[in-house]
Amino acid sequence: MERPPLSSSSFHRLRRYCLILARAFLAGPWERQGLVERGRATVQRKAKWLDSAAKRAMEAFPTCAALREARLADHLAGDPDVLKAATSGRVPLRPQALVDLRPEMRPPPGPSAAWSVPAIATPAELAAFCDVSPVQLEGLADCQGRERRTPREPLRNYRYRAFPKASGGFRIIEAPKPRLRRMQRLLLDEILAKIPAHEAAHGFRPGRSVMSFVERHVGRHVVLKMDLADFFPSITAARVLAIFMTAGYPEDVAKLLAGLCTNAVPMHLERLLGGTPVGDWRSRKLLAGPHLPQGAPTSPALANLAAYRLDLRLDALARSAGAHYTRYADDMVFSGDESFARSAGRFALSVSAIALEEGLAVRNRKTRVMRRGVRQRAAGIVLNERPKIPRDDYDKLKATLHNCLRHGPAGQNRDGHMDFRAHLLGRIAYVARIHPGRGERLMRSFDRITW
Repeated sequence: MERPPLSSSSFHRLRRYCLILARAFLAGPWERQGLVERGRATVQRKAKWLDSAAKRAMEAFPTCAALREARLADHLAGDPDVLKAATSGRVPLRPQALVDLRPEMRPPPGPSAAWSVPAIATPAELAAFCDVSPVQLEGLADCQGRERRTPREPLRNYRYRAFPKASGGFRIIEAPKPRLRRMQRLLLDEILAKIPAHEAAHGFRPGRSVMSFVERHVGRHVVLKMDLADFFPSITAARVLAIFMTAGYPEDVAKLLAGLCTNAVPMHLERLLGGTPVGDWRSRKLLAGPHLPQGAPTSPALANLAAYRLDLRLDALARSAGAHYTRYADDMVFSGDESFARSAGRFALSVSAIALEEGLAVRNRKTRVMRRGVRQRAAGIVLNERPKIPRDDYDKLKATLHNCLRHGPAGQNRDGHMDFRAHLLGRIAYVARIHPGRGERLMRSFDRITW
């Protein structure tokens, strides 16, 4: 016999009841007796039905790792015993008992259980870990989305700038202010550095570089280069939350950690940037929601971790086609022999489909199939025979340094780099990694410039 639909008041009572009971269940070891005891701590009666409700919860969720309160509450709302207790009004709850229940770290079984991340079980412990007060932590994590609605720049956690892309359009840089940046560097060093990314990821990882990214594709019959669109904005706060919960952090702590590492840009961003167009409708929508900000120290590491399933699937796809796969941020490169060359077009479609399934999108207009008869290039490096910098790129950098020496560096900063000196040093270091001799000659020219 079907139950009659719940009234509005009964529905809200059921929802609140199940959320409190779910929080009690998750505030300790995931074992039947513990669930019953913590459930009874929040119920003002003995409630014998809790034993069967706990049994059914453990059957539905064999492990509580990365299990969110809302999902467990949805399950409990469909449990007949919980439904009867919540809607009858005869089994009231005692929410204040939750204060005495200390949450625990609960990483899932497997590799994540071995990650040596610091144990932080409560928001108060996270505030102490970050050396801020709980109120300051709440403001910096901004789980309420105030950054998007705040009209005044001094009250925001980020500063915004737009830089033109070589391919057209603008890249929005969301730079955290000093206090938030310090906390993000702490989270990067103490937590994210302890969580391994997939082996195919080479960007922003210790011991990896652009050389390790391209070396497997040198001298191959065909190189397929693909690019992910809006890579950082596509990584949502929900995916970041899942990373921290997989590391074992309770949901309250994981939400704050995710809030510290994500951002939603203010409304009317184009007006704040002096009328600079932000991008197409997809880019604007992604930036408006909580996402990884391009400019935060934690974003590259979190992007690599969020793309773990993507890397895993693409690596398996490449192996099945007899190809190699590596990724550097949003650049994906595949290479193989003649058999791979014959199927490169179909292979690219499969890559695009997998990326969409993982919540990302391929920028199809930048897909390149480069066979041996043409210049095979990835990350600015020519791959045909050995890794080398294109001669025209080297000559342009050499001419820029020569003009800086003759006419001064101010007039050569045509792209408006904030730190032109650091920009040139980075370009020289990039060349030196590929061609040490050329790098030394460029560095001698740089040292003669008067800054």
